[in-house]
Amino acid sequence: MFSAGLDSAARRASGTAGRAGLRIDLLRLGADLLRCLPPNMAHKAAVKALRFGLLPPPPAFEDDVLKSRLWGMDFANPIGMAAGFDKNAEAANGLLGLGFGFVEVGTVTPDPQMGNPQPNLFRLEEDQAIINRLGFPSEGLAVFARNLARQKSRGAGIIGANLGINTGTKDPVADIVKLTATLGPIADYLVVNVSCPNTPGLVQWQTADRLAEIVGAARDTLASLAGHRPPLLVKIAPDLSDDDLAAVADVALSVGVDGLIAANTTIARPALLRSASAPEAGGLSGPALFEPATRVLSELYRLTGGALPIIGCGGVASGADAYAKIRAGASLVQLYTALIYGGPGLVREIKQSLAATLRADGFLSVADAVGADHR
Repeated sequence: MFSAGLDSAARRASGTAGRAGLRIDLLRLGADLLRCLPPNMAHKAAVKALRFGLLPPPPAFEDDVLKSRLWGMDFANPIGMAAGFDKNAEAANGLLGLGFGFVEVGTVTPDPQMGNPQPNLFRLEEDQAIINRLGFPSEGLAVFARNLARQKSRGAGIIGANLGINTGTKDPVADIVKLTATLGPIADYLVVNVSCPNTPGLVQWQTADRLAEIVGAARDTLASLAGHRPPLLVKIAPDLSDDDLAAVADVALSVGVDGLIAANTTIARPALLRSASAPEAGGLSGPALFEPATRVLSELYRLTGGALPIIGCGGVASGADAYAKIRAGASLVQLYTALIYGGPGLVREIKQSLAATLRADGFLSVADAVGADHR
């Protein structure tokens, strides 16, 4: 009887493992099929599939060593979906269902806009990379706010909002203030995006005086809100000089920013790129971005003395990449491009690898490992 019980348990375990493997295989197949479509069409199809629950959820994996608490919020794990995928806050709950610890939606602009003309999105298959010059396509604040409120009402997890300005706006500060006032009561955190290379004039707002002006206005707007006041972060470019980074760190500390995201896509074109699409204009993401983005992350951690939480973004495609970002100073990590090539099951793989590595190196939590390379 005992032997029969063991056999039954083994069969159940084998069946569970088999179903888990099947779901992962289906997710990989789905990702492969999407890459057969033109990039813009594939992006739209992926958003709709997640919005309407058409993808089978991957097998769940969480581990206590991955838990952390930041800004008064509990993160089940530090792996997040970066902004740029779910631009209109349609599919955040579908993304959370893939196992992300948090999701950042947007970039949203106050008024609807089409973005840049197509072609504006390019796969660099040989480099596992993407170049985009989308230029903040957005259905506008009203649609975004309704969608975000609907997603948040389901209570599935932490959802942040990435804020941008309309192309050709006469008053970027007013744009950010309007977005902050409307989304502050809804989003779990807000990100002022002053680093997208595809919106004319935007990166100029990373200079010290302008950054202080735009972030200060957002900070004052949040202070005027009653009730929920989400943390305010700033997302910066990986192409800043050391002097520019020092200025960003100084503004972040003096104005009262709650965190930083390092970094956005890059306008640089590393010599290691092999794809024929490499010369296309726009922001590059993928493995070639990992080193410069991590350098910026590490420098910001040093300049701020670890006083501000930093989200590490750029080139993350494995547990080892996520771990390197954390050791360089990241409290949380984001990815996007790797999902296009690795499929939704990649999130689980990264979490498993990261948890094992943290334990192997003697860390009891993500927080214990943050900034380890600076000690």
